[in-house]
Amino acid sequence: MIVSIMIVAGIVLIGALGLANRRRQASLDHWTVGKRSNPKWTSWFLQAGESLTTFSFLGLAGIAFGGGVSSTFAVAYLTISWLGLYFVAPRIRELGQRRGYLTMGDFFEDRFRSRPLARVVALIGALALIPYLQLQITGLGLIVELATGSERARGLSMVVASILVAIFVAWSGIKGIARVAILKDLLMVLAMVVIAAGLVVTFGGIPEVFGQIAREAPVLLTMHVDGYDPVFFITATLVTVIGSSFNTLPHLWPPVLAAKSGEVLRSNAKWLPVYQLVLFLPITVGLAAVLVLPEDTTGNTVLLTMSGAMLPDWLVGVVAIAGASAAMVPASAIVMGISTLVSRNVVGGVRGGRQMALNYVVIVVSIALALAFGLVRSDIGALLLLTYGCTTQFAPAIAIALANRVRVGAWPVGLSIVAGSLTVAVITFAEIPIGSWDSGLIALAPNLVVLVVAEAIRRMRGGRDVEQLDFAADPAATAATEAVGSAGRSAAAPQP
Repeated sequence: MIVSIMIVAGIVLIGALGLANRRRQASLDHWTVGKRSNPKWTSWFLQAGESLTTFSFLGLAGIAFGGGVSSTFAVAYLTISWLGLYFVAPRIRELGQRRGYLTMGDFFEDRFRSRPLARVVALIGALALIPYLQLQITGLGLIVELATGSERARGLSMVVASILVAIFVAWSGIKGIARVAILKDLLMVLAMVVIAAGLVVTFGGIPEVFGQIAREAPVLLTMHVDGYDPVFFITATLVTVIGSSFNTLPHLWPPVLAAKSGEVLRSNAKWLPVYQLVLFLPITVGLAAVLVLPEDTTGNTVLLTMSGAMLPDWLVGVVAIAGASAAMVPASAIVMGISTLVSRNVVGGVRGGRQMALNYVVIVVSIALALAFGLVRSDIGALLLLTYGCTTQFAPAIAIALANRVRVGAWPVGLSIVAGSLTVAVITFAEIPIGSWDSGLIALAPNLVVLVVAEAIRRMRGGRDVEQLDFAADPAATAATEAVGSAGRSAAAPQP
């Protein structure tokens, strides 16, 4: 009962903090990126949010329980990705500031001079984020169920948290997400410290955990576990590094576009890799669980089951609240990513209050869909890799568009993205056996082949480089373009 009360109070507190804004954000640009002036620490917590999510809280411990040290692929990709983002994120912010981008779709429309391409990218991006949103809601339900021992509490908490996320995101936008992100990271670090203390008390120290594993299950300290071999480690790391380095997850664009300067983003990229060291704690918990839990234990339940065995009830409540925040904050950012893509790029042509009204409708629909899917249990690690596999298909096009002059046409880019995304979907839903390979990495092959062939055809038909504005000109002229769909840019004819 104590744990249940603590969790309910924690979820309500998180929602209330998101709603702390005195006034509702009434324009889509302020709702999405504020005044593009987020200082270092606000940007830090918004960008760090992707490191400590439901996946790192539950999924990572589950992978360690089944696959041993191969679970460190998450530490590898999250660390390496910041090397790419050091260069990519400031460039995206620079272009966004000059041209008024609010979404990834705006970037594609402007750089390739093609609204149809923006619609394709926005639609695929929004659909790809649904499994990731489902992951967060599913994880929150599991946390509550395991902490309270009540399946009814699981479903109820998922509904309540989803409603609170919808309300505070709709009301406050990125400002509300930033406030809750700060609380979430503080709670997550606290929870990890508590769990580490539990491991020390239970096993006599973390080195002793690895000593017992070396004696009782040495294979977990190698990469020779079925399904978690070196192929898994390399391909899962590579596909997520490619995707993360080019910022292909649509919901991570607002934090980048809202930053005060490129220097803020570069500073974060230098120091956030250190943050990933925290992930070794859930990995260690997953490994320690091998020593005490049955082999058929579901991976998603490992961390909370171990917490219940090591800690008193009230500390389990603290860990559960931290886990709930790790679900609600990413969920709110994902909802923002989906709603802005749909209302601004997929539908398009809607302005003012009607655009915000449409945005609210999409928020409700996307959360309802993810909640419906989330009430059916799913593998958290698989959902994460499905989202990354699809969104990584944007990486070649983003790399092309970051150049000063875009030399590839819109329709070859669109065809390549569709080819790659369909490959991921077919492999996933048709359950095509690919061994330990990551479907997203496999899908990059047809993606690149289609891109090269289609661009060659375009060139043979007389296609030219895409016309771009001269960014060396007066910045005030381009800064005035607050909406990407402005008349001047929309009037530009797309290249053949």
